[in-house]
Amino acid sequence: MESLKEKDSRFILNTYGERELAFERGEGVYLWDVKGKRYLDFLSGIGVNILGYAHPRIIETIQRQASKLTHTSNLYLIPNQIKLAEKLVRNSFPGKCFFCNSGAEAVEASLKFARKRGKGRFEVISLENSFHGRTYGALSLTGQTKYQKNFVPLLPGIKYTPINDFEKLKSKVTPQTCAIIIEPIQGEGGVNPCEERFLKAVREFTKEKDILLIFDEVQCGMGRTGRLFAYQHFGVEPDVLVLAKGLGGGLPIGAMVVREEIADTFQPGDHASTFGGNPLSTAVACEVVDILTSGNFLEKVREKAVFLWELLEKLRGNMEGKIKKIKGIGFMVGIEISGSAKKVRRKCEENGLLVGTAGENVVRLLPPLIVEKTHIEEAVKIIEESMKEVL
Repeated sequence: MESLKEKDSRFILNTYGERELAFERGEGVYLWDVKGKRYLDFLSGIGVNILGYAHPRIIETIQRQASKLTHTSNLYLIPNQIKLAEKLVRNSFPGKCFFCNSGAEAVEASLKFARKRGKGRFEVISLENSFHGRTYGALSLTGQTKYQKNFVPLLPGIKYTPINDFEKLKSKVTPQTCAIIIEPIQGEGGVNPCEERFLKAVREFTKEKDILLIFDEVQCGMGRTGRLFAYQHFGVEPDVLVLAKGLGGGLPIGAMVVREEIADTFQPGDHASTFGGNPLSTAVACEVVDILTSGNFLEKVREKAVFLWELLEKLRGNMEGKIKKIKGIGFMVGIEISGSAKKVRRKCEENGLLVGTAGENVVRLLPPLIVEKTHIEEAVKIIEESMKEVL
């Protein structure tokens, strides 16, 4: 009988490389593969499953909404969409929302928004090592040639500048610059946080020059850092906020939030999405926002993240130079190592822990926000065992 992997090879385009694991079910912070093996998940679907698996409130919301209505289209008012927009705006800044299906789509929307508002200005500045998605505009904004080299020529007018170097960024600006796009914490590029002074300097400069400031929080937003949005750590508000991943708690949804005073930049016909903000995805996203913002949920996330960092720093001290640095904020963590992150990831999988990578030598941790200290202790123990085996 043909195996699952053989069928995958026969029918699925090979855009993800070799895949070994196939999961059958999940509960809480654990996944079980089709052979029945259990894994502690510290990747959460690359930051998507922020409330873990089979969360009772998410299940109930999906079942209730799916039994009533899943799709109508944006030709009509969608009550859940309006509710979600209000929740996002009330928890960020006065503005309006556009909904789509993914982070890349939200970035595309922000690029179109910036260029229309620019009224002829078309240049956009992005950061080196950034990652904004794989669609054409998002790929053009991504500051990593390894993703771009086979798809040139890319969109014109995109420039790249080093993270946390304000003077170099200023030197890239011309009268044609309409926007600057920044991940407050770079994800795919290595889990690199921006410095507060850098973001504040960029914010003042963009106000002075009437340049749109876009924050891509596809990965670092939605409680990942212990605040609802990562920019809240820095005291800097953008003009445009891009969201996805954790917003849907496992369902596909993306969002762009724009400041109220510039919201009329987009007019009917300028942009659209057939599935974006449908009744089902927005119902679930409303529940996700409610959970994240209720009680002391995010305070607990911050407390548990401190515990994780303490254990990782202790591990770094015990690994005799094999761990160079622990970086990130909250539950968005990069472990920079002297060796192959891919080998560590694979060994962790063998030992029952799911982690990710960010570049050649950074092990990436994006645990569900519902992890407890016992799970954190279990994960760090497996990471230690795995690193000792392969480094």
